[in-house]
Amino acid sequence: MLRIKSFTFNPFMENTFVLFDESKEALIIDPGCYEKEETKILTDFILAEALKPVKLINTHCHIDHVLGNAFVKSHFKLPLWMHAFEVPVLKSVSSYASNYGFPAYQDSEPDFFFKDGDTLKFGNTTLEILWVPGHAPGHVVLYDADSLSCICGDTLFQGSIGRTDLPGGNHETLIKAIKEKLLTLPEEVTLYPGHGAETTVGAEKKFNPFVGERARF
Repeated sequence: MLRIKSFTFNPFMENTFVLFDESKEALIIDPGCYEKEETKILTDFILAEALKPVKLINTHCHIDHVLGNAFVKSHFKLPLWMHAFEVPVLKSVSSYASNYGFPAYQDSEPDFFFKDGDTLKFGNTTLEILWVPGHAPGHVVLYDADSLSCICGDTLFQGSIGRTDLPGGNHETLIKAIKEKLLTLPEEVTLYPGHGAETTVGAEKKFNPFVGERARF
């Protein structure tokens, strides 16, 4: 059965996830670790659990979600997976990282690309890749039907949605994608967002002011 461990890293308070199951194979998703203390927290957990990381995943490539890409790729010798639409987003990070207080940011290069509807297998787990654009052009989420879990990045939060005022963002696109791809999942599904606390599909369908039953926007 899938297990999910989250870490909150960097000044943006970004959630980094490690997914693993009884096979001990693991995915590292959106590594926001920048400081040495943060990378140590991540590596210490993986060592303590005797995990074998096999893939590095970016749900999308805004700076707060990719600060640890280069470290994770190098340290664990992992391929980087993302949607092809995120390549220019990733490449742009080096041009503004110093302005956000990350002068030691290191570039990373993708190795493989997802498409909407792809499946991703590791260990005894199979995840479905859903393309949910609007916050970022190539934003994907990872859904595990067996455990009713979804790593949803910056698409849908507890009581909110991802911002759409950054390059490549579009409010109408995001609202449509959330309603078609996320709110159609079973209400029991737990959503693990890129910032803040976890929530459920049912709770957001009912209470989210942007996309729920009482939406004001």
